[in-house]
Amino acid sequence: MGDIKVGRITLGMYMTNCYFVYKEGSSDVVVFDPADSGEYLVDKLSENGFNVGAIMLTHGHADHIMGVKAVKEKTDAPVYAYKAEEILLNSPNLNLSLQIFGRGVALTPDVFLEDGEEIELCGIKIKTLFTPGHTEGSCCFYIEEAGFLIAGDTLFEESVGRTDYPTGSFKKLVESIKEKLLVLPDETKVYPGHGNTTTIGNEREYNPFLV
Repeated sequence: MGDIKVGRITLGMYMTNCYFVYKEGSSDVVVFDPADSGEYLVDKLSENGFNVGAIMLTHGHADHIMGVKAVKEKTDAPVYAYKAEEILLNSPNLNLSLQIFGRGVALTPDVFLEDGEEIELCGIKIKTLFTPGHTEGSCCFYIEEAGFLIAGDTLFEESVGRTDYPTGSFKKLVESIKEKLLVLPDETKVYPGHGNTTTIGNEREYNPFLV
């Protein structure tokens, strides 16, 4: 099987980056944060010959999870999330679905992940890094073999995720980034939940929130 590839579809009014990761030559993809356009996402992937094998969530905010139900209904793909995010995922008030979209969504993942746990999905080894701060159960996913990180709303290009939503903590966020992410190799590509791709080295040197 070939190299690990990353695709991106930006969805919804919050311009959420949904990533799909796959091995070159394979039709099975792991989808990260299907935003609020699940049916559209599945249709676009299907048009390009891809099947959704798994859904992974970096955190439980509505702009990242509203599309989960539709993706799961159309593909029967299992949903993975960090264990500490269970309460937020199940609360329309905490996950902001009522405030943002006017309709409450409660979600229970099929599999809860642990810090440092490595699982293999669609032939790809994915390591969970628990990074609380944006929410209590936020995490990032590290694909060491390919040298990249799916960062959700924890780390952005020269910025960090906001912490004024329920269960957020700026202190925890900065600690998480410094202890879990900045220890990765400088050349590690960072794929954030919004905005442009960056690298760990760039964020270590230029991110004003991490000085």
